[in-house]
Amino acid sequence: MKDLILLCVLVFSSSLFSLAQNTVCFDFSPPPGGPGLNLFTKYIDVYGCGIYAESSVSDEKVLHAAAVFAELLDNNEDGTVDDPALLLQLQNNGALMPIFAADNNAAMNTFFNTYEGDGVAAVLWQTEIDPTQTGHWGADATVEEIMHTINGVGHVNVYPEAFNLEPNSSLLSSAMDVARGGQFMSIPNPYPSEAWYHYDDFTCDYKCMAIEYLYWMQVSNMGILDDPQTCNGIANEWEPCSQSLLQTMDLLGYELITDPQYKLPQNAPDGNYCPSGSSGVIINDVKMELKIFPNPVSNDQLIKLASSVEGPILVQLYAVDGELIYQDKHQNNTSINIAKLSSGTYSYTLTAQAEVKNGKIIVQ
Repeated sequence: MKDLILLCVLVFSSSLFSLAQNTVCFDFSPPPGGPGLNLFTKYIDVYGCGIYAESSVSDEKVLHAAAVFAELLDNNEDGTVDDPALLLQLQNNGALMPIFAADNNAAMNTFFNTYEGDGVAAVLWQTEIDPTQTGHWGADATVEEIMHTINGVGHVNVYPEAFNLEPNSSLLSSAMDVARGGQFMSIPNPYPSEAWYHYDDFTCDYKCMAIEYLYWMQVSNMGILDDPQTCNGIANEWEPCSQSLLQTMDLLGYELITDPQYKLPQNAPDGNYCPSGSSGVIINDVKMELKIFPNPVSNDQLIKLASSVEGPILVQLYAVDGELIYQDKHQNNTSINIAKLSSGTYSYTLTAQAEVKNGKIIVQ
């Protein structure tokens, strides 16, 4: 058991990154340590989830990944995550997107040999990131890989009855069996003529097929694939490349991904994320940002709160199972000593003037 002592500073931030096509309101901060994570030198916190990158990956591409991650979590871009239950699951699992200089390079191999968490469902390479063509098939894989992460680490666990990846386990698996013309544990040769999803990667098992199917449906619904060149390019794998085709061909799948109870994003990310034109958390249209440092924390550091608006800040701390273990209101510029906690990952929520900032804390 150790005293949890953090330093939380809520401050003005003028860090607004204007790229060739994108405006991204995020700051870089020192990467949190941990098994497999020490090889990264660039880090951006996105609602308590991490974008980690090697030093050779350009800032522009790291910021692009952060913007897409945020847009998929906060799809209406009002500064508040659309699905708090999903966010808590991602935070508790330590969801992250690692970006490597190249496929199977030394850093990537080291990462997978040493990483011990459950927060990785996909990776990105710098050569497949193009901030000028967000999510465009064949140019920018950022939307795909981050969607895989959010779905695989988050939705599958939060809504298993809807998105479990095992055969005969969910609405997703039932819909996919229809889309593939039957339930196949391996690639049929050929697929039935009535199939409209005929993925032919022999390295991809049933669960892999399901997570790919969920991605294809979402981006079709968002209109990302809706141009003749893309439709022709993916037709060997996926036929309903537009929202209208998806709605008419894949009735079960379309009903699932548009069901409002699951809060899946419906709008296509464009690589711009700056709610109300400000940086970080929006509190009464004031530009604000929450930083937590150092992270991980030890027993000789203090929580300190500072805010650029008047009024109390509600601090809430949650255990890995979602149990609320601390809650209290504090004024600006106060130091807080929260009770003893064992080592592990905890989630926090800060609320000021009805606006909310979520994140995660690692206690060593």
